[in-house]
Amino acid sequence: MKNLIVQGVAAVVALALYFLPSIIADRRKRYDLLTIALFNAVVGWTVFGWLLSLYWALQPNPPKNVAGEIEQSRKRIGMRTFSTMLGERVRLRTSRNGTRERSSK
Repeated sequence: MKNLIVQGVAAVVALALYFLPSIIADRRKRYDLLTIALFNAVVGWTVFGWLLSLYWALQPNPPKNVAGEIEQSRKRIGMRTFSTMLGERVRLRTSRNGTRERSSK
């Protein structure tokens, strides 16, 4: 009877260790918990698969709207580039106008 209890506890500990990446992902409230748990269940028996799922579970949550964030970033970069180019053009015209006024005097 004692041996059966020890084996039962060992089995529970082994399962908890095997699904540790899934447990961590659940505790960290990952959006892709199901994907991590399935990956862990299917490929976790290999050391590489288990380590990969653990690494994945420890990563921060991905943004919900990746496409929207990329679009916003592109717009900001575009506006920054436009502003820089406009400023250079104004400086160039100002320097040209200053040169013309000096030469006409």
